[in-house]
Amino acid sequence: MQTRAAVLEKAGGDFVVQDVTVEDPRDDEVIVRIEGVGLCHSDLVFAEGHRPYPMPAVLGHEGAGIVVSVGGGVSGFATGDAVILGFSSCDACPRCDEGLPGYCADFAPLNFIGSRRDGTTAYRRGDTKVASHFFGQSSFARHAVVRAGNLVKVPETPLDLALLGPLGCGIQTGAGAVMRALACTPGSSLVVVGGGSVGLSALMAGSVQDCAKIVLVEPMAERRELAMELGASATIDPLAGPLSEQILAQLPGGADYIVDTTGRPDVAAAALDSLAVHGTLALLGVPHDATATIPLPLSRTMLRGHRVIGVVEGDSDQTTFIPELIALRDAGRFPFDRLIQTFPLSQINEAIAAQARGECIKVVLIPDDEEPAANNAKG
Repeated sequence: MQTRAAVLEKAGGDFVVQDVTVEDPRDDEVIVRIEGVGLCHSDLVFAEGHRPYPMPAVLGHEGAGIVVSVGGGVSGFATGDAVILGFSSCDACPRCDEGLPGYCADFAPLNFIGSRRDGTTAYRRGDTKVASHFFGQSSFARHAVVRAGNLVKVPETPLDLALLGPLGCGIQTGAGAVMRALACTPGSSLVVVGGGSVGLSALMAGSVQDCAKIVLVEPMAERRELAMELGASATIDPLAGPLSEQILAQLPGGADYIVDTTGRPDVAAAALDSLAVHGTLALLGVPHDATATIPLPLSRTMLRGHRVIGVVEGDSDQTTFIPELIALRDAGRFPFDRLIQTFPLSQINEAIAAQARGECIKVVLIPDDEEPAANNAKG
């Protein structure tokens, strides 16, 4: 079958929306008609060439849509099912058995090689292979071939299906960091560095966890204002002075938990200096430089019981956590849809530029033949 997809010809170039041929699903795959797909920082890390990926390629990994074709070996899903597309995991290694599929032993070959493990791709353009299976899905397209193990059925919700894709990565990463990886305790203090969709998801999760004080660090005034509406106790402009001094002014004993979404070594180092005794720093941001490091003062870290952890996909089991987040949103406790602004897929390059300028918090790309489901981003 033919479909429209945003194809990236080379790292650092523009996406071009064009027709590609879609393979039939293998036994363990389905085809999903994509109704909306989030634009994630991880897409841009690969699109800009900070991490290698075969080209030409279809990226995208925060898809949501309707199952239209099912492979012969798939059970539990049928045509017509509304689904959210998550990442791939093997479901058999020790970390998968622990309910931590983001740390799957086969995470890299299942998500980042640009093809199935046998080297075949789901998309072609004439005789040219187009790299696919990015995070097991490559959903910057009207139709995506997806491993059935990636899928999460959508529970009953009044939300438009098109808006649910970001739950598959960015939003579950921020929320899961607070609700799963850190498991912030009621009455604790939480600092979130960065007011993008991951950071604001972490902030909202802090309210869910009943943190006593939640502080957002963010240079954009509009996002700081939105944070106060979403549950922040206070905000910090990092341009107004040294970050650790400003955090300690808000929390004289230091923060129990800090979530850094920036991937910047200088910011992470300042956050480490701002921890309370036995405090934990969670690193969520993907640095552009894969060799980036931060200093770790051994004596102080040991004596104060500081912990530094990396967090992938929120340490969550997406099959149970995503429905939990939808239920929290429908109960008025996790309004992630307030972060979203929609763009047609054909305007993907304009959407990337707008997000880079800070004009929108979370972009969701929708098919050009449908009206936008939402356009209510703040910031």
